[in-house]
Amino acid sequence: MMRLFPHSPARLLFAALALFAFSALDPAPVRAQQLCAVDLNGNGDADDPGETAACEITSLGQYQCPLQKTMCVQQQGGGYSCPLGSQYACLPQDGGPACSPNACADVGVTPIEDEPVPDDPGVPADGAVDTDGACLGNIEIFSGRAMRCRPAGLRTTFSNCCKDKGKIVKDGMGSSISSIGTKIAVAKGVLTGMKAAYTAFKAGATASQAASAGANAIVVGIDPTSIAISLAINFMMDFLLSGCDQQDMETAMLKGSGMCHEVGSYCSSKFLGICLQKSRGHCCYNTKLGRIIQEQGRPQLKSFNAVGWGTPKQPYCRGFTPEEFQALDFSKMDLSEYYSEIEARAQADIQIDMRDRIDAYMQAIEN
Repeated sequence: MMRLFPHSPARLLFAALALFAFSALDPAPVRAQQLCAVDLNGNGDADDPGETAACEITSLGQYQCPLQKTMCVQQQGGGYSCPLGSQYACLPQDGGPACSPNACADVGVTPIEDEPVPDDPGVPADGAVDTDGACLGNIEIFSGRAMRCRPAGLRTTFSNCCKDKGKIVKDGMGSSISSIGTKIAVAKGVLTGMKAAYTAFKAGATASQAASAGANAIVVGIDPTSIAISLAINFMMDFLLSGCDQQDMETAMLKGSGMCHEVGSYCSSKFLGICLQKSRGHCCYNTKLGRIIQEQGRPQLKSFNAVGWGTPKQPYCRGFTPEEFQALDFSKMDLSEYYSEIEARAQADIQIDMRDRIDAYMQAIEN
């Protein structure tokens, strides 16, 4: 387990807590252990490194929290007292009796409470139509999906699963992904690829093998130039060797590619009422342009005034109705973020980029 976190400044803590962190990923039963958590920096939670610990077993078989543990003072009569207060017991152990102001709890009796991962498949791209080809369902333009990623915390083994790894999903490459159908396929491919990589890794594949499986799944049915395959492989390898799950990976990839609007942060894991892990809720879209138009179009519409973007735990990511979309005043929108990405690149540069991406992909699947 230690080899997964060679650069961590808290390697000993991670080794002790890895069982708790990975229990969220592995449903196999584990032996109950004692855990303690303390808000040491006074920010209202215990999700920072050093604020959660596995309790130590003393020489008498009792559990003691190592956080803020203090050596006891010997009295004239031969006994020991805790300098933190008489209410804290002095427990014998190597190095002498010590006390801690923080209580331990059995995670088997009081388990860590985890919020469910958002399960939002989004609006189907191809709904039912009548004999004339007219849509029979509700039409949503630039609709998104509610998603979350987790910053460093106990459940991620203190890895930042929201970290921006760079622009991987291409949006605005020119004619190669000009159709909305292709762009939707790209977004679906990201989901498929993340799932394939995660499933392979859980089944025993190495990170490299799992990342290659994810890359293969990503490009099925889509133009490989719409994905920076070499970056995607490195991205997946990095994330698989952490406590990040499938949705963490997918959200971070789309977020780094400019396709997600962050709604806010919420507590997604608690222990004894103390927050151990936060999550960041997002609305993620099929294209960067979709995200920009949503961000600048919603303030123009009264229908979004009351709900806005929803809450961090339950982002409100629906698309525009045809009537709402027609009411948008595009002259009041600043689309320079999107245009500059295209205009700054000459056609020759785009062709070189496409060739390099194809070559990188072919090398990845051949190795």
